[in-house]
Parts: sequence; C-alpha cells; structure tokens
Amino acid sequence: MSGEVTRRVRKRDKFKSRWSTIQPSEDGGGESGPLKRLSAMWSSFRRGKRDRMKDVAETSESLDPGAADSPVREQRYASGQYFFEYLVVVSLKKSKEGNYEPQITYQFPKRDKMVKFQREAEEKTLKAITLFCFPEGINWASLTESHSETFSFVLTEIDGSRRNGYCRRLLPKGNGARPPEAYCIISRLACFGLFSKIFDEVEKRHQISMAMIYPFMQKLREAPFPAPGNTVEIKSFIPESGTEIITLTRPLDSWLEHVNFGTVFSCLTNEEVLVVFAAAVLERRIVFIADELGTLSQILHAVAALLHPFTWQHTFISIVPEILIDVVMAPTPYLLGVQKKLLDQVTDQSDLLVVDLSEDKKETFIVSIGDERSVLPPKLHDEILQALRARREGAAVEELNRVVSEAFLTFFVKTVGHYASYVTYSGASGVFEKRRFYKAIESKTTRHFVKKFIQTQMFDLFIQEVEQQRPGPRQGIFHEKILEYQKRKKGDKAKKH
Repeated sequence: MSGEVTRRVRKRDKFKSRWSTIQPSEDGGGESGPLKRLSAMWSSFRRGKRDRMKDVAETSESLDPGAADSPVREQRYASGQYFFEYLVVVSLKKSKEGNYEPQITYQFPKRDKMVKFQREAEEKTLKAITLFCFPEGINWASLTESHSETFSFVLTEIDGSRRNGYCRRLLPKGNGARPPEAYCIISRLACFGLFSKIFDEVEKRHQISMAMIYPFMQKLREAPFPAPGNTVEIKSFIPESGTEIITLTRPLDSWLEHVNFGTVFSCLTNEEVLVVFAAAVLERRIVFIADELGTLSQILHAVAALLHPFTWQHTFISIVPEILIDVVMAPTPYLLGVQKKLLDQVTDQSDLLVVDLSEDKKETFIVSIGDERSVLPPKLHDEILQALRARREGAAVEELNRVVSEAFLTFFVKTVGHYASYVTYSGASGVFEKRRFYKAIESKTTRHFVKKFIQTQMFDLFIQEVEQQRPGPRQGIFHEKILEYQKRKKGDKAKKH
C-alpha cells in the first residue's frame, strides 16, 4: 500500500493483526462480556440485531478484482496500481417499522463471475460499507437541503491488510424532503485529497445524470495510478461542456498523502496537539469526539501520521458506527472517532484520553489520565512547540504537512535515531541490544521516555524489521534526517575543539 511500510509480524501470539482485531473478553461465553460480540475491527457487528448483521465478523483475504479483468490488469491491481476497487452508492430505504436502513443501490464494476467464497466475502464487505457510510444508526429525518460532506474509513481484514473507504454524502436529485445518499469508493490506496477531487467530478456528473458517472469511473479505473509527485490526466465528456481533461496529482510525500494537518490545528492548539501525541506515542486509548464525520476521519489519520516512521499497531476506527460503540470498552489501545451524540457512552470509561474537537466545546480533554503533559522530555517538548509556532499562517497543505511532520520526525531522530548502532548482526539476522541502546542516552529525562517507548508494539515491530534486514545504509526520510543530525552533531563537536 502506498505511503506505508508493511511490517511482518514475527511474534504472532503476542501481536496478532495490526490495526484490526478487538480481542474478546475472557469472562465466559454467551452474552457475558460486551466484547464477545466484537471480532474484526471493521466487520464485527452486534449479533442478534438483524439478519443483515449476522456473520459479518469473519472476512477473507483481499477480494479478487473480478473475473472480467484481464491477467495484465489483475497484476496491475495486485501491485496497488488501480485507483479503486469499486464505487458504490448507498441509499437510505425506509423499513416497515419506519426506520431507515442503508442499502447499496448502485455498484461499479459489477462482479458476476465469482466463486462462492469470493461472493460471500464481497457480501460481508458491502454490508460493512453500508454501516460506515451511515454510522449514525437508523433514525433519520428527511431533508430539503444539505451540504455535501466527505470522510473516510478503514476496512481491516483478519490478515491485517487494509482497504480505504472514501465517502461523500449528498442529497439525491429530486424535490421535497428526502434522506441523503452516500457515494463510496473502496481503494487500497491512501490519498484523501486525491479522492476528494475525484468525488468533485462524481458529484458534478451526479447533478446531470447517474449515467454520466459510469464512463468517468471506467476511465479512472483504466488509468494507471501515478507515482508520488506525478500527475495523470483523464479525458471525460460532459454534455454542453464537451471533453474535459481532469488532472490528478499525487503528493510527493506519499506517507502524508492521506493527511491534512490544517484540520488538526483548526480544532486543537499547539499544546493540545502535544498532549494527544504524548498519549499516542505510548499507545494509550484515545477517543476523539466531533459532530462532523470529515473532521473525525481527518484528525485520526493526522494523529497516526505524527508517529512516522512508526506505525500505529492497534485498533483504529476513524468513525465508529453506533452499533459498534461497545468497542470503547476494549482494554487494549485504540484510536477511535465517535460522534458527539454518543459522548455519554464514552465518558463512563477511565484510563483513556477523550478529546473534544467540536466548536462549542467547554473543554478539550473531557477525560484524561493526567500525566500526558509530562510524558515527553521537557527540552524536546519545547523544541516541537517552537517548530509548530513557526509555521506560516495560510500555508498550503503541502508546506504545512512538511513543517509539522518534520517537527515530530526530528523528535524521533533525537530520541531513538541512534538505534542502528545497537543492532549486531550474525549471519542473516541481527539482534537489538535494548539495554545498551537506552543506557547510551545522556539526558535523564530523554532516557526515562525512551525506556517507556521501547516497550510499545510500534517500536518493537520497527526493530523486528530492522533485525531482519541486511546491515548497511537505510533509505527513507527518517534515515536521511538521522544522517543530517549526526553530521550536524559532529560539526558542533569539531567547533568546540
């Protein structure tokens, strides 16, 4: 997947699937323990509610791209070069009881030639999509006007692989009061800004006719996904406008292409961002509260990006459907996005951080452990703060993302950037000398932080990958920053002598 380092989990019994599994409680069977009703992060729904929700818990490996695709296209697809797997339209249909239920009313491309296990896996995926497109539940009021909103979610499978759901909700064509509908694109690729632009084009065609969407999506599906920093052009015909050329540019920093830090700083102050970072870096339970779905999805992806080059290894649900709210009771670390109307079901928990992102909030941290402001070494805390304050007002997304990401990347360079010197190789693999590593840190406060950080799964899996690699120079922006920092330190020492 673009913009992400895939980590092979060696200690299966300890770590299980990344970003995915909510472990069931161990207090007996049947209805005891609310977490008994939850399994895979994206596909476990409360059992017994409705037939449409049962047996969604188990999902197979990634779906076949469809029998209609040629072998060459399948190969391109498997390597992550397709823009998307499929587009669906999810509509709210009124039941006999008077409640609204989300149902898929359009799918492109259709997959007819599938074997049984593929068909069953796709059905479970589609059921999950309907809930994430309308996480608010079954109670809806028809609307005469509504602004469109764009948000994203993650579908995590049992094997830990991920697919991204990009969703835009808008009112269907028509007169009078009517419920909204959702357009959802499922893709292996994480690039929120790019898919937002695609939705602009889909919405433009939606206003003319549903028939106009098909040829555009077909052209998009046939187009090769651009490498970071590159652009692809798609020709599309619109009546009265003629043939249009749509340019889609992929950001240069692929690990930031799903992120817009502007949303973070519109909701949180610099100091509050550091409180959230402190909780995330020690892999604690964090719940974000907001009214807007787009705010929740963007904030959660931004917080995860602050941890680069490390990767959040635990439960990650950018928008928790109402039917899955019991996930807040999980004892394991998580990053969750919850709509504000469900706040009361969150605040009865302890040992977590609850962050209110809404405009009318009375306080940002509704629940906290209390030590978050003392987690980071004071000197490095102040350096991050200084870097964040230096960002330019009104800066473009790319510039803001660079300034913010470098501030936190520098923090990791200064705390654990010396790790490579403490990996000794014998044969094909290496061994990390943990004790020597943290003992080598001169600052007492930094050493105290690092002793905690090296116990996290994100650091452990990072080191596992290093141990499995051959010795030699590393690649990537993190290692570039390490070399720059080491060179600067040598220069400073030379000046003193």
